[in-house]
Amino acid sequence: MERVLRFTKAGVIILLSLLFMFPVSCKKDVQAPEIPYMYVNFSLNPNGTQYIHLNPVNGWETVTGGYNGILIFRVSINEFVAFERACPYDPLTAGAQVRVDASEITCSCPICGSKYILTDGTPFDGPSHYPLKQYRTVYDGAMLYVSN
Repeated sequence: MERVLRFTKAGVIILLSLLFMFPVSCKKDVQAPEIPYMYVNFSLNPNGTQYIHLNPVNGWETVTGGYNGILIFRVSINEFVAFERACPYDPLTAGAQVRVDASEITCSCPICGSKYILTDGTPFDGPSHYPLKQYRTVYDGAMLYVSN
């Protein structure tokens, strides 16, 4: 005797629902390597002579702090971004510290060759798929406050 499987409409819906509950792939999300936490909380005058390279739009400065230094970039008259200089691809490697390129709107890591856009820290070339670690910035028109 031959058995014929017959599915009701409700049975098909339940079967399809169960299939969609299970992940299609067992691949785990790859997380960025952990950059050691360092307390950051300082202020500076981006319009003064001490940080003269921050005066114009697209100006930048590097300062001490964070895990491997901090890179501050002036996006517009009233907007700044601050990034950890440790390359997020392999932050614990000696020398993996991003440096501003000749274009002055990108930076790169001399160790792995990853390149990042300074306006938002997005990687655009090289092996890194991780953005630069960003610190919080607040500009009140006179002072720039950087913290985490």
